[in-house]
Amino acid sequence: MKNGVMLVAISLLASSAHSLADTATANEKQSENSVQEKVKEARLHAKALGGALKSRLQQAIQSGGLEAGVNECQIAAAPIALALSQNGWEVGRTALKVRNPNNAADQWEREQLAWFSQLLTKAKQDNLTPKRPLETYQYDSESGKFRYMMAIEQGQVCMACHGANVAPSVKQSILKHYPNDQATGFELGELRGAFTLSYTP
Repeated sequence: MKNGVMLVAISLLASSAHSLADTATANEKQSENSVQEKVKEARLHAKALGGALKSRLQQAIQSGGLEAGVNECQIAAAPIALALSQNGWEVGRTALKVRNPNNAADQWEREQLAWFSQLLTKAKQDNLTPKRPLETYQYDSESGKFRYMMAIEQGQVCMACHGANVAPSVKQSILKHYPNDQATGFELGELRGAFTLSYTP
C-alpha cells in the first residue's frame, strides 16, 4: 500500500512539473511574440518619422533652396516626433555627433551607435552589403519597457548639410539655429545617427 501511495505521489509530482514547464514555455512564447510585435511597431514609427522628415525637407529645398531645408528641418522635426509619440511610445533621433543638443545619446544609445558604425565600416571594408534595416532592441521583462534603434545611414540627399563640403551660406544657416553643431563631415554610406524609440506600458 505504501508503494502505491508513493507511486501516486511521484505521478502527481511529475504531472505538476510538466504543467509548470508547459506554463513557463507558453509564457516565454507569449513574451517573445509581444516583443516581436513591439519591434514591428517600432519599425513603423521609425519609418514614419524618417519619411515625414524627408518629404518636408525635399519640399522646402525645392521651394527655397538648402537654407530653407535647414530651417524646415529645425521647425518640423520635433512636432513630427511628438505626433508619433503616443500610446506609450516616445519617438526621436540621436547620434554620436548631434546637431540638436536635445538629441544627445545616453549610454545605451552610444553603445548601439558604436555597434552600427562598426558594422557599416566592416561591410565597406569587406565590400559587403549589410542586412537592412540595421536595428537593435532591449526588453525588460519585469517592467515591460522596450527600447529600439534603427540606424540612419548618410544618404546623398543629406550630403549638402551633413557632408564634408557644406556651402558657406548653408553652414551659416545651420549655425544660426545650432551654434554648437557637430553633425558635418560625414561620408556617403557612413553612420549618420539612428532613430531611437522607447515604449513604456
